Amino acid sequence: MTLSIEALDARLAERATASPDQSYTAKLIAKGTAKCAQKLGEEAVEAVIAAMSGDREELVKESADVIYHLLVLLRSEGVALAEVSQELDRRTAQSGLDEKAARSRD
Repeated sequence: MTLSIEALDARLAERATASPDQSYTAKLIAKGTAKCAQKLGEEAVEAVIAAMSGDREELVKESADVIYHLLVLLRSEGVALAEVSQELDRRTAQSGLDEKAARSRD
């Protein structure tokens, strides 16, 4: 069985309450949003590099890091994964091109 993003988020919620000495997640969150955002950015760049170099295995690994660090950043800012899911639901109610056109008029 594979780990769902919701199950990962629940696991991170538990780890976020642990001591920063015992949990990397708690340690990142304790360092604040700027550090969490920095780590997400670093991992995103590494994922892009892996994709551009055609290294599929590395892209898979870096993508896992991106998802993990995105969830940590969301938790750091108090944004629930459910809020992101609701936004994705809203956006997929119409075509991507229509949704993008509606955003440019705002």
